[in-house]
Amino acid sequence: MKNNIFLFIALCLVLCLSACGRRNNPIVIIYTSAEEYRYEAMQADLDSRFPNYIIQVKYYSTGDLLAKLLAEGTDTECDIIGEMEYANLDRIIDVLADLSAYDTSVYSADMIPGKPGYMPWYRNGGCIAVNRMVLSERGLPVPESYADLLNPVYQGLVSMPNPLSSGTGYMFLKSLVNAWGEKEAFDYFDALSHNILSFTSSGSGPVNALKEREAAIGFAMTAQTVSTINDGFPLRIHFFNEGSPFSLYGIGMIKGKETRREVSAVFDYIVNVWTEKDKLMFCPERIFNDREFTLPNYPVSIRYADMSNNTSEEKERLLERWMHKSRSDEYNQFPYARRP
Repeated sequence: MKNNIFLFIALCLVLCLSACGRRNNPIVIIYTSAEEYRYEAMQADLDSRFPNYIIQVKYYSTGDLLAKLLAEGTDTECDIIGEMEYANLDRIIDVLADLSAYDTSVYSADMIPGKPGYMPWYRNGGCIAVNRMVLSERGLPVPESYADLLNPVYQGLVSMPNPLSSGTGYMFLKSLVNAWGEKEAFDYFDALSHNILSFTSSGSGPVNALKEREAAIGFAMTAQTVSTINDGFPLRIHFFNEGSPFSLYGIGMIKGKETRREVSAVFDYIVNVWTEKDKLMFCPERIFNDREFTLPNYPVSIRYADMSNNTSEEKERLLERWMHKSRSDEYNQFPYARRP
């Protein structure tokens, strides 16, 4: 009995010392708007690479992440921004550490940031994802154009991310503004809203709705759609004549946090190692000059939409005009929302 008691006490001491030691380990906090399967993979990889650090990857939607960092500035718990659109990074450029010492020559010309506050991360391409089984069960044709989606037969079967909260939603809006002109694009989305099941708060919402058979057609991220297909879901990828819309995403450090050894070590690893792993596993669309990646079922030779003039000022101006709410969102949740 005494031996058992001593063994129990020893075990408790070991566990206590281990927990105390763990609490004293350096903490690195990463904010991201990446999809769950991608940031969970990054979390696992970073935990393996840095066992002596406590690394916390925290998810926020695109709109919420921007609003949070605009409000907090450098007085934030965040150390590293693990994924954010270039236009939004430009809005918080004064909050970001200077990364001019990092080499950007390895990246394709359009990926190189105009300001040294962030590094290239990935190209988020968009597609029209379709659950053909849902359409077939209802005896409906597969749409071949954006105009087709206005057909009343698709009422309640279309899902799109809300541009106010989702970078994916905004890239579809911006691509059609560039392709058709501002008035025609906004008139189109006003008409499309009658067929929308929901304007989702995140870019992953439409594919999730397709998986659950709540919707048949989604304004979706190509990478997430391919990942879902490779998991065995019978989705199809379509690109309309206007081409695949896309957004450029970057990563950065909060100003002042780059002086902490653990933060700079994790950031260096993300830039030099994890960025390539992310492309190999999830997002193969080109960002490097000399490296190309492929994935099963990922489209090749993608024809991209015109995404010119995709600045933070242009984004803010266009989103002032957007008047459609997400299913459970209020305007005051979003930094660009137009007030009634």
